[in-house]
Amino acid sequence: MTSMIYRLLPVVLAVMVAAGHAKAQTPLSLSESVKIALQANDPSVALYEERALALEERAIADSQLPDPTITARMQSVPLSSFDINREGMTQLALGVRQAFPKGKSRSLTRKKRLSEARAERMRKTLTERQIALQTRTAWLELYYWRGARKITEESQAQISDLGGIAEAVFATGRSAAQNVLRIDLETSLLGAKLVEIDRKSDIARADMIRLVGIANAARPLPKAFPELPPFPSATDMQARLVRHPSIKVFDARLDARDRDVDIAGEQYKPGFSVDGAYGLRDSRSDFGSIGVALSIPLFTANRQDRRLNAAKRLKASTRLGRDAQLLELNRELGRAYAKWARLGERIALYQDDVLKRANDTAEAALIGYENETADFAELVRAELAVLDTQLTLLRLRVDREKSHAALLFLGGEDNE
Repeated sequence: MTSMIYRLLPVVLAVMVAAGHAKAQTPLSLSESVKIALQANDPSVALYEERALALEERAIADSQLPDPTITARMQSVPLSSFDINREGMTQLALGVRQAFPKGKSRSLTRKKRLSEARAERMRKTLTERQIALQTRTAWLELYYWRGARKITEESQAQISDLGGIAEAVFATGRSAAQNVLRIDLETSLLGAKLVEIDRKSDIARADMIRLVGIANAARPLPKAFPELPPFPSATDMQARLVRHPSIKVFDARLDARDRDVDIAGEQYKPGFSVDGAYGLRDSRSDFGSIGVALSIPLFTANRQDRRLNAAKRLKASTRLGRDAQLLELNRELGRAYAKWARLGERIALYQDDVLKRANDTAEAALIGYENETADFAELVRAELAVLDTQLTLLRLRVDREKSHAALLFLGGEDNE
């Protein structure tokens, strides 16, 4: 345990130092945090670019002719004496052979590798979209807990003011001591609630550190509620799903599978190689020879046919994966849009009705308590109801923005 504390100490100190300078820094807006996260050269993004570059290198390498084969041999050596000068046919033969792959296998392999590289770049784009969504979600969560702390502190101060009223009334002998004790209990409970809020806020800030770094995560957040870029209409977003990066990954893989089918079809064609040789003899005329070797696919049932069928089935499985992914995106889009719309209705209800009624109830309870027509417990419950209503309203607004961010991830932004 002690060694773990020592390992974590530099990180804790760095966060404390960064937090100490946070007040002097400009607030970290939601749009700026996304920009920082996307420019952070995250290894989870960079690895796809490296894979794409590697596949492009392989595309060039795999489209080249095989290396020629050079041979050197002493042939027609008499075994009775091993005298290389005895027989006229004994010679030193030097040869070279060049093989040529079947049909258009080389160009098709090159196209396959380039399609695989394109799939990796689409995965990079998908990861960047996911990072933007994660950053927005983490920022909004941190914003909520910051607002929840402010609201809870204001409620705690309000409850403390009620404590002053309770003590004054108790001094006149018009109320019991339990009212004062109730205030102490509620103040302690709100203090415990603030500790829990700080714990959740630290977790949200840790998520931000992963995305934007310690220094930026320690910066304060703006007071104004954030505004995300507008998303297209539901119909447009559904139409755009076929251009979602996850679907484009499958499209690129389908292109690669098409090339696999074509390559398997080329294996029905004969392959050939060309070879030439030069024979050196001691005192006689040298020999020269040239030849062509063909590989003829006569027995295709268990080789070429099977490979072609396998390539077609892999292509079919990739297409089914694409269809399944498109259905999943449609489902996620429907859920996110429904959640966004219903949260908007609840926010309107809380803003226009619930919050007003909660405040009116608290004011009426205070007046009733001062006029001895309402008990103290009812007054405390009314104040806590205002706190719960304010926290619920803030949570609804933040959750709606999270749904907005999810819609931007699924359907894209208008400026794309």
